[in-house]
Amino acid sequence: MAWILSLGLGYLFGSVPFGLILTRMTGAGDLRSIGSGNIGATNVLRTGRKGLAATTLLLDLLKGFAAVLVAAQFWPEAATLAALGAFLGHCFPVWLGFKGGKGVATTAGVAFGLAWPVGLAYAVTWLSLLALVRISSVAGMTAAVVAPLAAYGFGRPEAGLVLAVIAALVLFQHRENITRLRAGTEPRIGGSKTGSAK
Repeated sequence: MAWILSLGLGYLFGSVPFGLILTRMTGAGDLRSIGSGNIGATNVLRTGRKGLAATTLLLDLLKGFAAVLVAAQFWPEAATLAALGAFLGHCFPVWLGFKGGKGVATTAGVAFGLAWPVGLAYAVTWLSLLALVRISSVAGMTAAVVAPLAAYGFGRPEAGLVLAVIAALVLFQHRENITRLRAGTEPRIGGSKTGSAK
């Protein structure tokens, strides 16, 4: 029962669509009709409001982090399921017809929640690549793959297992981005083309 409750709690945390809520509250329109239609920070950035995008990214990260910490207080043996639930909630929120974001920021949050060194490895990889190549999808996918490797390296196999599942789902969520990367048409941050990494 603890595993089910932890997964459900994580899903509820993760399914809060902060990007959609913030853009509506600030008069930026319906995020689902902008750019890629995703509810993550990368698409919020396409509204031209950098502060709003940064706030969305932070809140999406924090909801993953909070889901793991809260679950750990009640069901410490099942906190890893809250991490998976938060990711699934962000990507497939029931309130939005199961059409959410791509989970990059939320994965960062759950990584920090499961083990801060793993979260740090994720963040360094993500931000470094984002600054270097300026392609959000490349940075996000690479960080997601690094996270489970870091977890095993830091002696946290239980975190590594769930992060490996999440990494596979992140890659699946980015399948269209991968197609564009192979074609050389994936947009860079600050570019005018459409696409999304979250």
